[in-house]
Amino acid sequence: MVIDTQGNKIKRLSLTPVHEGLKQGIRKDGRKYSVRDDRSRFFYPNEWEIFINKVKSEKRIVFETLIQTGARIEESLNIKPRDFDWERNNLTLRVTKIKARKGEKVGKARTLPVSSQFIRKVKAHIKENNIKDDSFLFPVTKQAVYQMMRRNLKSAGIKDAWNFGLHNIRKTQGNWLKALEIPADEICLRLGHDFNTYLKHYGSPNIFDRRDKLLMVKILGDVYGFK
Repeated sequence: MVIDTQGNKIKRLSLTPVHEGLKQGIRKDGRKYSVRDDRSRFFYPNEWEIFINKVKSEKRIVFETLIQTGARIEESLNIKPRDFDWERNNLTLRVTKIKARKGEKVGKARTLPVSSQFIRKVKAHIKENNIKDDSFLFPVTKQAVYQMMRRNLKSAGIKDAWNFGLHNIRKTQGNWLKALEIPADEICLRLGHDFNTYLKHYGSPNIFDRRDKLLMVKILGDVYGFK
């Protein structure tokens, strides 16, 4: 079993090297897919700013939701306005990953804090697009978001851009929160991880310098009281 750059599981088929770190295969339906050797890449804060500024302003909100929440793309695409607690700046992810190995029949909902800055952007998005309380915040497909990410990564000139998939935005938030000294148990609750997964996927906070951390706070806003 292999996992493509969008996080989809695919039965192992023959893969052809495209360049260092990236291989390409063809699904049974004839569609091409890519597989990375290294799935641990994350955004440095300056890289994120370069990337997000390349995205058209009206399209940024879906990527800002991923970096602000650390949610999986499938979780984000199921968010509705009714899932927000506007007074407490909380968001409940109601459609989450089902962990079959742990005997789950349905995914467990997660409620997490978000920044007031993000709340304002979401409210503006809802108003501008006349989104009803029980409608999806982002009526778009995972494939469309992935392709948008690929185009803008290329436009931004991000180093080894082929190493990025949508899931790497989630890894980015986890690494940033660790660097900003948010307790491991809180990061696990936020991302829906167990502690072993946390240890496996998130690196040393010392890889970031003071400028990185200041920029992280600017991007993430006042969630967890960051100033």
